[in-house]
Amino acid sequence: MIEIPTTAARAAVEIRVVFSRLRRRLRDAAGFGDLTPSQTSVLSRLDRAGPATLTSLATAERVRPQSMAATLAAVERHGLVARTPDPADGRRQLISLTPAGAEAIHGWRRQREEWLARALTDHYTEAERQRILDGLALLDRLGEL
Repeated sequence: MIEIPTTAARAAVEIRVVFSRLRRRLRDAAGFGDLTPSQTSVLSRLDRAGPATLTSLATAERVRPQSMAATLAAVERHGLVARTPDPADGRRQLISLTPAGAEAIHGWRRQREEWLARALTDHYTEAERQRILDGLALLDRLGEL
């Protein structure tokens, strides 16, 4: 067994703590209302990848189809997604964002980015912002493992 250096163990803890805190702040900045993280994640996935079946969404989000059905029912009640027959297989339905869903997800994304940009402008120097960018490049490599 390979011994884990102290710096790697400390970095693992700090990354988890910092990302959890930042995720909460970004959720607050976006004003998701009563939507859950699972619901906003599905909306974001539909925005990025386009229409999908319930099964493919469940697989991508790593949840059971029954859980995905409940998630979709909730966002459908908000008018954020719609179901249409799959042209390739009429027995299946494709779930896609409604115009209101697309507007909501883009608005939330814009709010989060504006909050981040303002915080970085107000509380960090140009040199510190460059260090953040350098660190993010390293973290991106971690995400590719």
